[in-house]
Amino acid sequence: MRLTRRSLLAMAGTLPLAAQKSGNYLVYFGTYTRKASKGIYVSRFNARDGSLSEPELAAEIGNPSFVAIHPGGKNLYAVSELDGGGGAVTAFSIDSKSGKLAQLNRVSSKGGGPCHLNVDRTGKALIVVNYGTGSTAAIAVKADGSMVESASFVQHKGSSVNPQRQEGPHAHSVNISADNRFAVVADLGLDRVLVYKFDAANATIAPNDPPFTAVKAGSGPRHFTFHPKGRYAYVINEIACTVTAFQYDAAGGRLTEIETVSTLPAGVAVAKGYSTAEVRAHPGGKFLYGSNRGHNTIAVFQIDQKTGKLTLVENASTQGEIPRNFNLDPTGKWLLAANQNSDSVVEFSVDQASGKLTPSGKKLTVGTPVCIRFVAV
Repeated sequence: MRLTRRSLLAMAGTLPLAAQKSGNYLVYFGTYTRKASKGIYVSRFNARDGSLSEPELAAEIGNPSFVAIHPGGKNLYAVSELDGGGGAVTAFSIDSKSGKLAQLNRVSSKGGGPCHLNVDRTGKALIVVNYGTGSTAAIAVKADGSMVESASFVQHKGSSVNPQRQEGPHAHSVNISADNRFAVVADLGLDRVLVYKFDAANATIAPNDPPFTAVKAGSGPRHFTFHPKGRYAYVINEIACTVTAFQYDAAGGRLTEIETVSTLPAGVAVAKGYSTAEVRAHPGGKFLYGSNRGHNTIAVFQIDQKTGKLTLVENASTQGEIPRNFNLDPTGKWLLAANQNSDSVVEFSVDQASGKLTPSGKKLTVGTPVCIRFVAV
C-alpha cells in the first residue's frame, strides 16, 4: 500500500478540507455516572460558526469514561470503567440523524478500570487499556461493528518510585500509529511509554524492539499524541505536570526523547491537587495543547517544526474545575474543554496564527464529563 500524506491524514481521520465542506458534526461526551449523568451524551456542532446544541442522552451505560469512533463513522465504542476484574467495552451503532446509540454487544476488557481505547485505521480491531490492573488487550471488530472477545492480551509488570501512585502498572492510554503498524501505550505506574507491534487483521499485539521508552522516574505518563506529520510525538506526564517530546522513527516504531517541559507557567511549582490529563496536537501541526487539573488551565505550546521542541505560549483558564479531557474539532478552529468537577463543557476559538484560546461564550451542562469525540455527519 502506497502511503501518501493525504492517505495518512485520511486514515487518521484528520482531513480538515473535507470536514469543512459540511461543517456538521455529532459530538459525543463520555462521562462518569457518579452524579447527574446517566451515560453517553451527544450534541450537534457546526464548525463554521461553532454552534452547539444542548446535549441529549445518547445511551444509558455505567461510567463510559472514554469513547472511540470507528473510522467509518457508524459505530462508537465505550469503556465501562469498573474496578476489579469486571471492566468491559460496549459497541454501539450510531444513528447519524438523531445521534442516538443502539447497543450491539459488550465484551470484557480483560482487566479492571478500563480507561482508554482506540479503533485501528481499518476498523478491524480496537485496543483497550486497563488502569486498575495495568494491562492492554486487543479486540477484533466484525463487519457490522460488533466485537469478538479479546484476541491478544498483555499484562504489564513492575512499579516506579511513587509508592502511592506507582505501586504497580497503570496503563492509561493507547494510540495507534498512522501506518497502523504500532500501538503506543502510556503506563503511569511504570514511567514507561510502551510500543507494541500491531496486527489489525488478526487483532494481536506483541512487544516491539525496544519494547518501551522510559521517562523521568516519578513523572507518571498518562496520555500520548502523534504529531500530524509523523516525525514527533508527545506524552503528558500526570504526576510531574510535564510534557515529554519525542522523535518518532516510523519505520521501527521507536521513540527518542527530545526534551521535557513543564505544563505550568514559569515560576509555578507543582502543588497539591495539581495533575495533568489530556494532550492533543493541532491538526495543522503548529501547536500542542495539554490540560492542567487543579491549575484548571489548558497549556498552549508552539511546536518547532524543525526540532519538535515546545515553547509555552499561554495557560488559558478552562472556565471550570478539573479539566479532564478536551478535544479540537477536525478543522482546528475550535476546542472543547470538559470540566469534570464543574459539570461543564466550555468552547474556545483557536487563533490559527498563535494557537491561543479565546472563550466563545458557549457552555454546555454535562454531568461529570470526561471525554469528547467528533463524528462528521
